[in-house]
Amino acid sequence: MSSTELPSVPPTSVLPKTASVRVAEGERLRSVGLPGVTLTVRSRPPAREGLEPALFVHGLGGSSQNWSALMAGLDGAVASEAVDLPGFGDSPPPDDGNYSITAHARAVIRYLDASARGPVHLFGNSLGGAVSTRVAAVRPDLVRTLTLVSPALPELRVQRTALPTGLAGLPGVTALFSRLTRDWTAEQRVRGVLALCYGDPGRVSPEAFRHAVEELDRRLQLPYFWDAMTRSTRGLLSAYTLGGQHGLWRQAERVLAPTLLIYGGRDQLVGFRMAQRAARAFRDSRLLTLPDAGHVAMMEYPETVATAFRELLAETADAKPGG
Repeated sequence: MSSTELPSVPPTSVLPKTASVRVAEGERLRSVGLPGVTLTVRSRPPAREGLEPALFVHGLGGSSQNWSALMAGLDGAVASEAVDLPGFGDSPPPDDGNYSITAHARAVIRYLDASARGPVHLFGNSLGGAVSTRVAAVRPDLVRTLTLVSPALPELRVQRTALPTGLAGLPGVTALFSRLTRDWTAEQRVRGVLALCYGDPGRVSPEAFRHAVEELDRRLQLPYFWDAMTRSTRGLLSAYTLGGQHGLWRQAERVLAPTLLIYGGRDQLVGFRMAQRAARAFRDSRLLTLPDAGHVAMMEYPETVATAFRELLAETADAKPGG
């Protein structure tokens, strides 16, 4: 791998100052140092004592902000925290430069072990869905329920609309793309992302669009932005090729936690046809299909997703001894 393709990233201590990360009303940010990684964690103060903890894991190119609307919608149901995976959001790159699914899962596990919050209600979207599946499979003691929104699990026939994202993991493609698009504004880039990820980009309010532009502009100034994107894409593609007990579908079959699966009918990145396969793979699953949603249903339809999770929460509470 040439040094021109993925330039070395300076130590975190000498990274340039960038604009502050947005914190929505009622949210808090904190930095958590763990072996090999430093994670930024977004949280909402629990509405009352005794709420069970929840942890939210974002997708490729996303951040903990992707969960803000859903977290607010679950006030009073769970004590919510969302993590910025290493190299994304406000979290610096991992010390070893490892962006594989296993490494991301290890970071989540280290955080849960260190915080002693588990077992949690674990949520994952896209890449975060693959990460959360692995966490639930290898550490069932840490996961009370699992909610997956368009999880990035291997597909034999990838949708054509998802191919450009997959190509980003090929050697040289990211460097070429960054050169070809260097004159694109943050607004142009955000419009492209929304068109790809939303079933109806028109649902995005002008304020939310402005916040997305500000966040992307901030992240584009980080010297490791493209490196994190490229290596995480490669990590996801590599996970797709794993067989045996390390394969993501095999690990899905090992998940013991009650699982809520959410798929969008207009998803251009994860095939809607995968919904039924996922429902069969996860042994204790419930399936919610949203015909008009795209890849990020928790952002497009947070109320609907919150209602479905509250139903799962009530069902699993009833199933507990003495419930």
